[in-house]
Amino acid sequence: MKKKPISFKGGLEKVPEHQIYLNINHLENGTYILKIMHNNKVIKSTTFQKPE
Repeated sequence: MKKKPISFKGGLEKVPEHQIYLNINHLENGTYILKIMHNNKVIKSTTFQKPE
């Protein structure tokens, strides 16, 4: 049986600076895909892995 991918969505109010920090301390080990969207279109997609 294939594992169904889990998707989490989040939103931000107006950010005072032009930097966003993603803290991965509480994520499980594994590979993640981060997609940055603007006007419902993906403008940047990156993959990262949280090591054990």
